[in-house]
Amino acid sequence: MSHSVNTSLSTKRSFWFFIGPAFLVSVGYMDPGNWATSLEAGSRYGYDLLWVITLASLIAILMQLLSAKLGIATGKNLAQMIRQQHPGNGGTLLLSSAAIAMVATDLAEFLGVAIALNLLFDIPLVVGIFLTIFDVLLILWLERFGFRWVEMTIMAFVVTIGLGYVVELWLAEPQWAEVISAMAIPNATILDTTALFIAMGILGATVMPHNLYLHSHQVISRREGNGDVKEVRQRFYKMMKWDTVIALVGAWLVNSAILIMASAAFHEQGLLITDIDEAYKTLGPLLGDAAALTFAIALLASGIASSTTGTLAGQIVFESFFKKRPLNILKIRLYIRLATMFPAALAILMSAKPLSLLVLSQVVLSMQLPFAVIPLVRMTSNPHLMGDLTNDLKTKVTAWSATAIIVALNLWLLIMLTIDALKAV
Repeated sequence: MSHSVNTSLSTKRSFWFFIGPAFLVSVGYMDPGNWATSLEAGSRYGYDLLWVITLASLIAILMQLLSAKLGIATGKNLAQMIRQQHPGNGGTLLLSSAAIAMVATDLAEFLGVAIALNLLFDIPLVVGIFLTIFDVLLILWLERFGFRWVEMTIMAFVVTIGLGYVVELWLAEPQWAEVISAMAIPNATILDTTALFIAMGILGATVMPHNLYLHSHQVISRREGNGDVKEVRQRFYKMMKWDTVIALVGAWLVNSAILIMASAAFHEQGLLITDIDEAYKTLGPLLGDAAALTFAIALLASGIASSTTGTLAGQIVFESFFKKRPLNILKIRLYIRLATMFPAALAILMSAKPLSLLVLSQVVLSMQLPFAVIPLVRMTSNPHLMGDLTNDLKTKVTAWSATAIIVALNLWLLIMLTIDALKAV
C-alpha cells in the first residue's frame, strides 16, 4: 500500500493529526463476525459470557498497542518485519497462516454485507456477496483525495454502528445491574463445550490477526521524517496510545452492546437465535420495526467498513510475498477480493445457517492468532529492533500472559472437541 510518509521535522503536530489508524482497526472489533458470536452468546447464555468480551477487548488493546509500537519503532509493518526476521520457510509459514486468517475474516465480512442487503432490499445472499466488490472501488476512489478520506469514511461507519446500538439498547431495556456485574466477573458457564466454542469465537472476533498487520502499517502514515529521534518517537507513541485506547474502548462498548441487546431481547424471552436474519425478523415483533431497521442498517455499515479494512490488511500480507516486484494495487485488491468471494458464495450455497458459518470463521481466526501474536510480542521485546520503545518488564509479562491465555484456550477447545467427538463415536 502506498502512503506518503510525512517528512516534516515538526514535533508539534496536533492531537487530531494522529487520530485515525486505530479507528480504521476498530471496525474489525465490531464486524459481522462479532455480531454472530455475540448474538448467539447473548441469546443462549444471557449475560454470562459478557466478561469474555471484556477480557478479549483488554487483550486486543494490548496487542494493538504493540502493533502500533512496532510500526513506530521500525517504520515497517508486521508482515514486512516477519519477512525480515524469518526470511526462509518460517516466514512463509507465518504469512501463509495470516493469509488463512484473511480468508476467514473476509468470509465474515462478505456474509455480513450479503445478509444486510438481503434484509434491507431482499437481494439474494450470493448476489449480495458479489456486490461487495464495490468496496475496492470505494477505496480507490477515496484514495485519490488522500488516505485520510478513507479513514474519515470508516470513522463515519463506526459512528453509524455505535448510534445504531444506542437505539437498540434504549429499546431493549436491559438489566443494567446484571450487565455491569457480568462484564467484570467470570463465571463457570465457559466450562460448557458450546459456551467455550462461542467464547473462542468471541476471542477470534475481537483479537483479529489482520488488525495487527493493518495497525502496524497505518501508523507509518503518521510517522514523521525525524522519527528516529527519541523525543519524537515517544510523543508519537503517546499519541497512538490515545488513538488506540479511545477507538478500542468504543469498539468494546459496541461489541458488548450486541450481546446485551441479544440477552435482553431474546434470552429473557426464552428465544435462541441461530441466524442473523432470524434476529432481524424477531426484533420487529419484540421491539418494533425501528429496532429491526436499525439492526439491519448497522449490520450493513459494519460489513462494508470491515470488508474494506479486511481488503487493505490482505494487501499488506500479500505484498510481503512479492517484495522485489512492482505491484499493481488495483489488481492486488481485486484478486484478494475474488479469492475470498468465491469461498463465501460457496459457503452460502452449501449452508442454510450463515450465523453458524460466521461463528466458525471466528473460531478459525482464534486458531490463527498465535501465529501473529507470538512474533509480535517477540519482536517488540527485542531492543535491537525497538530501541527505546522496547517492551518493559511489566509489558512483557502482561503480553506473554495474554499470549498464554490465547494458546491455552485454543488447546482447551481442541481437547474439548476431541472428547465430545470420542463420546459421539
